[in-house]
Amino acid sequence: MAPTDLSGGVHSPDLPAAEQFRDTGKAVDRLIELYDTASAFLCDAFSDAVVNGAPSHRIRAYYPEIRITTTSFAQIDSRLSFGHVAEPGTNATTVTRPRMFRHYLMQQLKLVMDNHDVPVTIGVSDTPMPVHFAVANDAGLTVPQEGAMDFTLRDYFDVPDLSTTNDDIVNGTFQPRPDGAGALAPFTAQRVDYSLARLSHYTATAPEHFQNHVLFTNYQFYVSEFEAYARKMLADPDSGYESFVGPGNATITDPDAPLDLPLKLPQMPTYHLTRPGAAGITLVNIGVGPSNAKTATDHIAVLRPHAWVMVGHCAGLRNTQSLGDFVLAHAYLREDGVLDADLPAWVPIPALAEIQIALEEAVAVETQLKGYDLKRIMRTGTVASFDNRNWELRDQSGPVQRLSQSRAIALDMESATIAANGFRFRVPYGTLLCVSDKPLHGELKLPGMASDFYKTQVARHLMIGIRAMETLRDMPLERIHSRKLRSFDETAFL
Repeated sequence: MAPTDLSGGVHSPDLPAAEQFRDTGKAVDRLIELYDTASAFLCDAFSDAVVNGAPSHRIRAYYPEIRITTTSFAQIDSRLSFGHVAEPGTNATTVTRPRMFRHYLMQQLKLVMDNHDVPVTIGVSDTPMPVHFAVANDAGLTVPQEGAMDFTLRDYFDVPDLSTTNDDIVNGTFQPRPDGAGALAPFTAQRVDYSLARLSHYTATAPEHFQNHVLFTNYQFYVSEFEAYARKMLADPDSGYESFVGPGNATITDPDAPLDLPLKLPQMPTYHLTRPGAAGITLVNIGVGPSNAKTATDHIAVLRPHAWVMVGHCAGLRNTQSLGDFVLAHAYLREDGVLDADLPAWVPIPALAEIQIALEEAVAVETQLKGYDLKRIMRTGTVASFDNRNWELRDQSGPVQRLSQSRAIALDMESATIAANGFRFRVPYGTLLCVSDKPLHGELKLPGMASDFYKTQVARHLMIGIRAMETLRDMPLERIHSRKLRSFDETAFL
């Protein structure tokens, strides 16, 4: 939108022209230079406007951009599910926070340049950087609500634009840009910035703390067990773990130090047991319901984690199950509804062998059971996810018939959502649930039963999830990121 007074024109920072690079380090350094200059320019101009009032001209800065052009149809090494483009042409992506994403960017750029033997072009894009996202880099600055200042913000600064923050790339609805360029990465810069801001809001931890292996749970009981494990790891100098971070960015490196958490916890309390290179484990308590599961995974996906796994409680649907048994999901019945507009319900959500094996082996180690004996306490099969926590209070004939026809063995409210969003965002996923009630067989989740159950099962269940993640951490990246998750015309970047 044009400013009220155009006499001063549009002011933007002076930046170098686009340049080709074959050195990944220098390419990322240029991205950092372009981003830092643009962000600082907006922060300085906004700070001046807060003190001195509306500027005499419009203030605008642009995200940096990566662009790559390939010309050959020559077959590349297709064993890796990413790191190459599907056909010759130009592909581009805008970039935000390149300093934070440095390792990821260097890894992806090297693969593309090596596979296609071409340079990348680093320059300034034509996508304006919203002032809200620029000032997020300065802890001393915040953008007031509309009307709080003596001028209309959007008359002088660019604000977030929903037309460039949607999920058209990952949803498979992306159309090439006016210049014909295809998508190089799954998310645009504005989409990433939006999610980084949301992560800080919902989890009360900075995005920089998130690790590449993410556990989701639907109960706070798992948090205390995770903290106990974290303190044990910090006490072991050979564990490789460096710190434990909780809401409010409370951080400890001493196993005996108090974790100074805020009095009011966020909607989705999140804890990070960190290792160098983000190789640690993040635990997110998403609470109950598919909406929370979608919200969390929508935003964590922009960090490009290596895997996420649900470790929560479920209702067992078979009479042969006992409270405390485990359920390893091999398929999902999606009755959650929250992703139907983005990923149609007819899309199958396949089980990923690497995740399944890691979870099953972790159960075997933790329970000291293997082979046929493991079937005594763990079943594999379909997990159904509903959007109605109190489905039992309705006429059960419809839901129970569908559950039986689907061969479902367990019911929860989050697993199918997390798996479906993992499929949608190309993030390897899995589910290991613990049976906490059997509503079809008169064993409801009641206070006395729950306390005994939690005392005996929560610690073991969490340790299984941790063991599985540590197994996945030691796998080569190309083994974890399955080609099952990639469509016909994929982005080169993971």
